[in-house]
Amino acid sequence: MAAPLLIRNRNYRLLLGAGTLSNLGDGLVVLALPWLATLMSQNPMAIGAVAAASRLPWLLFAIPAGVIIDNAEHNKLIARADLLRAAIALAILMLAVNQPAEGAVWVLAGLAFVLGSAEVLRDNAAQTMLPSIVDSKDLEAANGQLWSSEQLTNQFIGPPLAGALIAAGIGIPFGVDAALLVLSAGFVWMITLAPRAQTKTRFCQALVEGVAFMRADTLLLRLAVVLGIANFIATATITVQVLFAQDVLAMSAYAYGLVLSVAALGAVTGSLLAPKLVGFFGTQRCLYLSIATWGVGYLSIGLSQSAYAMATALFFVMAAAMLWNVITVSWRQRRIPSALLGRVNSIYRFFGWGSMPLGAMTGGLLVSVLEQELGREFALRATFICAGAACAFLLAYAMARLRLE
Repeated sequence: MAAPLLIRNRNYRLLLGAGTLSNLGDGLVVLALPWLATLMSQNPMAIGAVAAASRLPWLLFAIPAGVIIDNAEHNKLIARADLLRAAIALAILMLAVNQPAEGAVWVLAGLAFVLGSAEVLRDNAAQTMLPSIVDSKDLEAANGQLWSSEQLTNQFIGPPLAGALIAAGIGIPFGVDAALLVLSAGFVWMITLAPRAQTKTRFCQALVEGVAFMRADTLLLRLAVVLGIANFIATATITVQVLFAQDVLAMSAYAYGLVLSVAALGAVTGSLLAPKLVGFFGTQRCLYLSIATWGVGYLSIGLSQSAYAMATALFFVMAAAMLWNVITVSWRQRRIPSALLGRVNSIYRFFGWGSMPLGAMTGGLLVSVLEQELGREFALRATFICAGAACAFLLAYAMARLRLE
């Protein structure tokens, strides 16, 4: 019987360790960054700008980042990105402790933008590097463990820990984040990689090659479009989720925090079980199962009458999301040639993440329009019910056009 992947593969241990450290730091910043923004300003536009600034780089830089990744040594690129993020975290720490004026919130938005830009490079490079340190047969197990670690640290441990640290001082989470990122960079730097061929073409030509591959691979392009629609739907529901919890189910902040913890537990469970589910049911059935579970989950939330029902539905929605991630990331890592993996993976993620701001705006707009005529509760419930119906159409399309096996 073969030894577990974590024991027999040194490079993978280092990558998982680095990812765990950096994601724990990200989990601290997820809560601390908007909290700091509210201490600087009560202007909703300014606070929203800080939140948007960290995600905007995925729209602006995801595609060109792929060219940079394919022309770089992956482990060193990841380490440098983590060191840059550590420097930005220290800059935010200095901003926080110097009693900034209200106008400094825009400086914070600029720092959040740089932080997000480095994250684009780091995350895409890590996905691109994985097939070079893990055998093809181990990709599902490796991706499942990486996603599980990310959810556990980023969503389950990081935010509550940040809340405790903020009580001692608003700058402390950023200092801890900087230390974790330096350690992460050290772990990644120790990874040893075989020499790889790098693209010698100019930037624009290399970018065109990645776009051309994506356009030619119809199945990969369809999968990217389905992901974009799925993330559009998911973000529309997430945008109004807290309002649903407050206004429809009358949850306290503590109760809603417990619901989110259950959702994070579902994500960890889905990540760990994904390789076994794929082995038992097959890739294709698991792909359909993921989409169907999203639809049932959204409908269940829309019809729910208690926090317990909402928590249960979110558990399965997040478990299905991680099952989808493990399947599709592993499939892409096998399908795309290594010389193009950085570029094509970045284009794919542009489709997947680029729809999220649109989904957020649509979710808020739908509630605003419907509540004028039908009332707030109906409008909030309708968002989840519409999401469930949209997933039914998405499942029908996937069954007709997505054949990964």
